[in-house]
Amino acid sequence: MKPNVIIYLLFSLFVGLMSWESQNAQAESQFHQDIQEEEAIRLRILANSDSISDQALKRSIRDEVNEQIRVWVDGISDLEEAKEVIASEVPEIEKIVEEQLAKKGIDQSFSVDFSDVEFPTKLYGNMVYPAGVYDAVLITLGEGNGENWWCVLFPPLCFLDMENSEAQEQVEESDEAEEEVETSFFVVEMVESVWDRLFG
Repeated sequence: MKPNVIIYLLFSLFVGLMSWESQNAQAESQFHQDIQEEEAIRLRILANSDSISDQALKRSIRDEVNEQIRVWVDGISDLEEAKEVIASEVPEIEKIVEEQLAKKGIDQSFSVDFSDVEFPTKLYGNMVYPAGVYDAVLITLGEGNGENWWCVLFPPLCFLDMENSEAQEQVEESDEAEEEVETSFFVVEMVESVWDRLFG
C-alpha cells in the first residue's frame, strides 16, 4: 500500500472519531441539566477508616441522619428556609451520631458542621451536580480517613441515591463495557468503509 494512501486512511479515521466524540458530547449536554452550587444542600460523611466496622457505622449514621432531615424539610420548598432548619438542628444530628456510636459500642470522636464543603461531580438521573463547594452537613468520624459518602439533602435525593447506589455501580460497569464494544465496532466499520471507498 502506498504511503499517501495510509496517511489518508489514518486521517479519515481520526476525523471520524473526533466527529463522533463531538456529537456524543453535544447529546450528553442536551440531556443533562446542570444544578448550580447555590441550588442544593448536601451531606458528606467521612468514615474513620475503611474497616468493616467503621464503614458499617458510616452507613447507619447516614440512614438515620437522612431520615431525620427528610422529616425536618418535609413541605419546605425554599432553599434558604431549608438551610435555616438544617443549621438549627445540628445539635440533634450530633445526638444521632452519639446514639449510633453507643449502639455499636464504639468509643470514637466525631464532629458535625454545617458549612461550605467541597464535592466531586455527581449525576442523579439527568441532573448533574458539578464539582464545587456546596452548603452541606459534614460529619467527620474519628480520623476521617475512610471511604466517604455524599448525597443531596435538599432537594432530597439521598434516599434515591441509597436505593440505587449498588445498582448504579453495576449499570455503569455494564455501560462502560458496552461503550468499549460499540467504539470497537464503530472503528472497524469506519476502516472498512474507507477501505471500500479507496479500493472497492
